[in-house]
Amino acid sequence: MWTLSVPWWEFILRGVVVYAFLLVFLRLTGKRQTGQFAPFDLVLLLILSNAVQNSMNAGDNSLIGGLISAATLIACHTVLARLTFRFPRLEQLVDGRPQTLVQDGQVDRLLMQRELLSTEDLAAALRAGGCLHLHEVERATIETNGQITVVLRDRDSAGGGSTADR
Repeated sequence: MWTLSVPWWEFILRGVVVYAFLLVFLRLTGKRQTGQFAPFDLVLLLILSNAVQNSMNAGDNSLIGGLISAATLIACHTVLARLTFRFPRLEQLVDGRPQTLVQDGQVDRLLMQRELLSTEDLAAALRAGGCLHLHEVERATIETNGQITVVLRDRDSAGGGSTADR
């Protein structure tokens, strides 16, 4: 329980490498994959965590080894959070930047394709934003966390009547 099968520093090195690998891998899969978990996304993450477990602990099942690995992952996450807060360019590299999915009722189909968003995903996000028709949308943005925010047009400009009707 207390005896390590590999040196303590190897747990740290392995943890940093696995953390960096998963960060890059999950960043490359697109915003939708990290922001909106469907059941198969959750299953992937659970299996992924099991798959990288042995690469982090080198087959060591000691309590100390597990604590070192966990502390390493928490430290990596904390350091990255502080660095991205301090350096906006790094934040853009790690998190990406928000992108306009719908502008004045016009859908950016290439962006939907790049982010693996289906028409139904977009329709669900628009409904959640209080919109039933695309012409009501001034702008819909896919945020860095994968969520879609919707800004509706002013009712006057969308043909919805006067301000007294609100």
